[in-house]
Amino acid sequence: MSRPIPPPSKEPQAAALDGGRGQRPPERFAFLLVSNFSILAFTSALEPLRAANRLTGRELYTWTLLSGDGDPVRASSGVGVLVDAALADEQRFDTVIVCAGLGAETMRDSRIEGWLRRLARQGCRVGSVSTGTYILAHAGLLQNVLCTIHWESLPAFEEAFPELEATAELFEIDSHRMTCSGGTASLDMMLSVIGLDHGRELATKVAEQFIHERIRNRDDKQRMALRARLAVSHPKLLAVIAIMEEHIEDPLPRSDLARMAGLSTRQLERLFRRYLGKTPTRHYLELRLDRARLLLAQTSLSVLEVATACGFVSASHFSKCYREFYNRSPREDRAAAPSSRTAL
Repeated sequence: MSRPIPPPSKEPQAAALDGGRGQRPPERFAFLLVSNFSILAFTSALEPLRAANRLTGRELYTWTLLSGDGDPVRASSGVGVLVDAALADEQRFDTVIVCAGLGAETMRDSRIEGWLRRLARQGCRVGSVSTGTYILAHAGLLQNVLCTIHWESLPAFEEAFPELEATAELFEIDSHRMTCSGGTASLDMMLSVIGLDHGRELATKVAEQFIHERIRNRDDKQRMALRARLAVSHPKLLAVIAIMEEHIEDPLPRSDLARMAGLSTRQLERLFRRYLGKTPTRHYLELRLDRARLLLAQTSLSVLEVATACGFVSASHFSKCYREFYNRSPREDRAAAPSSRTAL
């Protein structure tokens, strides 16, 4: 069921915004909502379509909200959303977007996966926002294409699907697949789609409607720059932390970190204590434990496999460090509502 949009009063101006492309049939979108989906990622994908219709005074896009059984779906925030229909074999769409969030890494639904594969065989563009990438991967729809997912879920996704080409980009549009890291990146992905469909001018007008000062490219960073994240501006300190984040599985000794930054080990120690109030060793350990906690929550890897993926020499050493930092063992932490820590 599409949402009718009343045309603005100045039809010639609206037509100009669309570059004369508005006479073709509307693009039919479907948004498949699964339990605990991210409402921000969903609305950031839907609202640009509504704005494009409003600005041009034409029905460039229609959309249908779906759930597996046609019942309302509750988002991760607890908000319930009514849908238009359940999945059905006779449905036809040009683009379907899977909207997920908490717990998607363990969600398996053969009916949803089969429905997505059927649409893909018919030439439908299939995409996702947030952790919906997991659902596309489980359906076997991301082979030989680039895909992305929220930065917090990326390490676990790469462990689960090492054969796929997963990136850390904001979004990926590759052939008949499009995936998005979630949050406000959904807006940038849809602005890119609108630009491809109806021209850059319309995409810019839509962005301005949402006080979005710049349409980000796919290769813009998902995370804030280290400088902003840590409120630190010392270039050599930031360089060392960036190296640490790149070497979680194979942690580098303090002497190598210092040498790579052009510092002595004593200078390195002083920088960390001055700006972060901790030693380099402690900060590195915290980075590795934080990665481990995400892997415990989002994968079925054994404790030993998680330890190895985070650069610990043994499961016992890993468990000892983990308990000292989080006040419970890795197994206890995994058992305590693991999905509550996954983002989006």
